[in-house]
Amino acid sequence: MFDPSAGDSGLVQFSEHLAGSSVFTALFREGMDLVEETAAYLDGDGRTEAKSLERSVSLTYATESMRLTTRLMQLASWLLLHRAVKEGEMTLAQANREKTRVKLSAADPGAQDMIAKLPWQLQDLIERSMNLQARVRRLDTTIHAPPVEHGTAGNPLVSQLDRLREAFERQTG
Repeated sequence: MFDPSAGDSGLVQFSEHLAGSSVFTALFREGMDLVEETAAYLDGDGRTEAKSLERSVSLTYATESMRLTTRLMQLASWLLLHRAVKEGEMTLAQANREKTRVKLSAADPGAQDMIAKLPWQLQDLIERSMNLQARVRRLDTTIHAPPVEHGTAGNPLVSQLDRLREAFERQTG
C-alpha cells in the first residue's frame, strides 16, 4: 500500500507507527496500572506483611521490593518516553537518543527459592513486572531496530517488476 508520507520509496516504516498503536496503548495502561498497584501494596498491605516476616525473609522482602520499584520506574520511563512520541511531543529519533538513559534490564529479581518465601502478592507483582519488562524489551527492539535498506538489490519484487515492464515494453514497441 502506498503512503505518500513514507518518502520516495513508498514504503512505510512499521516501527514508526508502533508507538501509536493500540498495542502500545494497552501496554502503557497496563504498565501505569501496575506501578499504581505496586505503590499501593508496598505502602499498605505489603508494609504490614513485611513486619511479620522472619529476619532473613524480611531482608529479601526489602531487596526485592526495591528491585521491583526500580524495574517499574525504568519501565514507566520508557512508556512515558514513547507516549511522548505517540502524542507528537518528540520524534522517534529523539526518543531513541533519550532511551539510552532507561535501563530495561534493570533490577532482575534474585534467587527463585528466596522469592518463593515472600508474600504471594509481592511474588505476583514481581512476576507481572517481569512479564511486562519482557514485552517492553521486545517492543523496544522492534521500534528501535535500524531501518532496513530498501535498495533495489534487496527487494525480491524488483526482478519480477522488471520482467513485467519488459514484457509490456515489447508488446507496445
